[in-house]
Amino acid sequence: MSRLLLSRRRFLQGSAGAASGLILAGCDQFDFLGQQNHPARNFVEQANVLTYRAQRRLVGEQTLAREYAASEIRQGQKPNGSTQPTTHEYKALQEGNFADYRLQVTGMVEQPLSFSLNELRNMPARSQITRHDCVEGWSCIAKWTGTPLGPILDAARVHPDARFCVYHCFDNIERGLSGDVFYYESSDLVDAHHPQSILAYGLNDHVLPVSNGAPVRLRIERALGYKQPKYLHTIELVADLQSFGRGNGGYWEDYGYDWYGGI
Repeated sequence: MSRLLLSRRRFLQGSAGAASGLILAGCDQFDFLGQQNHPARNFVEQANVLTYRAQRRLVGEQTLAREYAASEIRQGQKPNGSTQPTTHEYKALQEGNFADYRLQVTGMVEQPLSFSLNELRNMPARSQITRHDCVEGWSCIAKWTGTPLGPILDAARVHPDARFCVYHCFDNIERGLSGDVFYYESSDLVDAHHPQSILAYGLNDHVLPVSNGAPVRLRIERALGYKQPKYLHTIELVADLQSFGRGNGGYWEDYGYDWYGGI
């Protein structure tokens, strides 16, 4: 198990006093989270669904996350989690300045798509100064620049039965018994089409650094940091999430985190 996973678990174990923290973090000191059909686990899962539905109802599907003035950027964006994928594929792309990088849009679409980094950079762009909130308790304001995700999905002509985007990454976050375990995340189509959901390739008016997720990082600004996957290479449209990882919709969700992760 990775040092990153152990350190996050230690943090979560030390900060789970509030019920909302428990629902969000899924602290592994509570054994019921690993027990199917346990009454307490079922209560937590129902609370997560309630939070997801309540936030959508109260906040609205297209409400924007707060944006800040440039003067409020007081430091560089803090790197967190993995900061350098180590696979041969990623290293080769990095050595070539990502000239051979391709972002794939696959799955339940009528028109599968593939874009180079230059093609993404030449599309209509959006910049936004927002606050990144990490589940570990820190925040950082930064300026992100990238291509809005919604129009790309529209161009791919998403199948009516598709409900989720699964985001596949170069981030080999841990080494398992059968090889590398790669980070993945997911969102529903509402968050994917949100106007602030962008495929970010720029950070604070510079090229996105490797330590922050180059060449492309997804930004879903109304969600916590673990919902902003780095080193993105494929967006797969699917009807359900059961066939990915442990079926919970994301790497950290497979260890007990809330799937929605909304703020």
